Formats: sequence, C-alpha cells, structure tokens
Amino acid sequence: MASADGVEKLEDVIVRSAEQITADIRAAREAIATVIFGQERVVDNALVTILAGGHALLIGVPGLAKTKLVDTLGVTLGLDAKRVQFTPDLMPSDILGAEVLDESVSGKRSFRFIAGPVFAQLLMADEINRASPRTQSALLQAMQEQHITVAGARHDLPKPFHVLATQNPLEQEGTYPLPEAQLDRFLMEIDVDYPDRDAERRILFETTGAEQTAPRAAMTADSLLTAQRLVRRLPVGDSVVEAILSLVRSARPGEDGGETAKAIAWGPGPRASQALMLAVRARALLDGRLAPSIDDVLDLAEPVLKHRMALTFSARAEGRTVAEIITQLKTRIG
Repeated sequence: MASADGVEKLEDVIVRSAEQITADIRAAREAIATVIFGQERVVDNALVTILAGGHALLIGVPGLAKTKLVDTLGVTLGLDAKRVQFTPDLMPSDILGAEVLDESVSGKRSFRFIAGPVFAQLLMADEINRASPRTQSALLQAMQEQHITVAGARHDLPKPFHVLATQNPLEQEGTYPLPEAQLDRFLMEIDVDYPDRDAERRILFETTGAEQTAPRAAMTADSLLTAQRLVRRLPVGDSVVEAILSLVRSARPGEDGGETAKAIAWGPGPRASQALMLAVRARALLDGRLAPSIDDVLDLAEPVLKHRMALTFSARAEGRTVAEIITQLKTRIG
C-alpha cells in the first residue's frame, strides 16, 4: 500500500510541476514566434532538443534566420549565449580557452586560465564544417563530456550547456564534413527550409520597417533545468518503447529492416534509441502532454535518425535518399 501511495505522490508532483513548466514553455514558444516567422517546425525541434538536454545541427542555405533563431532562443530561455564563426584557421584554444602566463608586481609568475566561448549555456557553432577536424573534435568532446581539460586541469562547462551548430549544404569547397562518430553527438539534425509565401510576406514587413520586434525573456536557466529533469521523469508506454526499438533496429543493415535494409550501409546505434526516447518525451511536454505517443515517434524519426545512417552505393546510384528510407520504415510502425 505504501508503494502505491508513493507512486500516487510521484504522479501528483509530476502533474503539478508539469502545469507550471508547460505554461513557461508555451510562453517561450509564443515569444519566439514574435521574432521568427515561418519556421514553426524548426523552432519546435530546436526546443525539443534543448528540453531533451541535447545538441542540434541546423542545416540550411544562408539567410534563413539560423543565427537569429539561436540569439532568440538564448534571450527567450534566459541563457548566456555566445557565437563562434568557424573558419579553417580556428584553433581548439580559440573555442576552449588557454593558459596564459601572468607576472605579479613582485615578479612572481603563474599560469591563469582564460575561458573560451565554449563556456556558455547556449553556443552557436556557425558553419562547423569549415573548421579543421582537430577543432571540430575539441568542441564535440566538450559536448559529450560536459567539461574540458587544458594543461591537465579540468574545467566544467556551465549547466545547462547546449550547442546549436549550423552547416551550409551548398558550399562544399574548403569544408571538412563531420565524421559519423561526431555526427552521432547531435541529438537531431534539423533542416531549415525556405519560408512559405505568407511567412515571407510577414518577414518583409516586420524586418524592413523603422522598428523590429526584440525577443523577450520567458524562462530562466533554472526553470529550463527543472523542465529537463521533468522530461526524464515522464512515463513512456510500452507501445511507444516498442515503436522506438522497432524503428531504430529496422534502420540498420540486417533482418529487422526487411527488404529496405538492403539499401542501408550502416545505421543508428543505441545512442539513437536514447535520443528518440528523450525527444518524444520532450515533444510531449512541449505540447502540454504528460506522456508521449507513437505519433511523436513518427514525427521525430527523421531528424533523430537521418544523420546516423548512410545508404549503400547501389542505393545512392538508384537515386534513393535516407529520408525516403526512413519514410518507408515508418510505414511499418504507423
């Protein structure tokens, strides 16, 4: 009986905290919508990524408000945001920080650590594929381990810590594509498409006038951390867990994927299952629900799985795409 009472109390706590948190998230969503137009899906997926405690890779051509989105998220969520423009000559120390030699008035010398821009709660890594693999891996290690080591000393990153990296899909001259193991560090790959006609009309009027709407704060870093803890406590039904397992396992070469799997060269590992599990919970909370559904799994399958898969040479020669394969796999679930 005591355990049943304990479960009821836990559920009451979740419900009470969820009501306040969903109100905060709704306010944040509305605040972002006053600044970013025509990118509702991108904004929602970025919020899902942050609520799930992860990092996102934004892929889109220049001029689609990717930088503005990150700036707006920083203000709206109450996070300390910084931006790094990645270039081929960027060094790891330019991101992480470095030890400098100080000399006091008495002549005593000592090393002092100067923190780099990675010590932010929200870091925009602009055009991450323009930096060398050495610099990329320095950032990606920080993303995974939540701390850095300089001259043998450990320095913990702030909490929360999120990276939103951008990548231009068109200009491939002078770029260093992210290796598969490093792509796996990103919870989602978010495609930023062109806005529709009505959204672009609104952009014209809102951004070329005498005054522009400035983003406003709707949450704090502490309330975001509370929301992230709640995401991990939301219950997930057996049917949703089975849908996640079936989808991720069918996206690998082998028997689980049937005929479709013959087109897959390599597929997502267990980290993809973990990412999808967290993402569907965060999506439910974003929509004001206390439990995810199979529809959440289907909606988030592509952004969570796409960068964790590759097709065989013959499949690519036939013109097939990863997105098309994921769509086929989803039909087996839904």
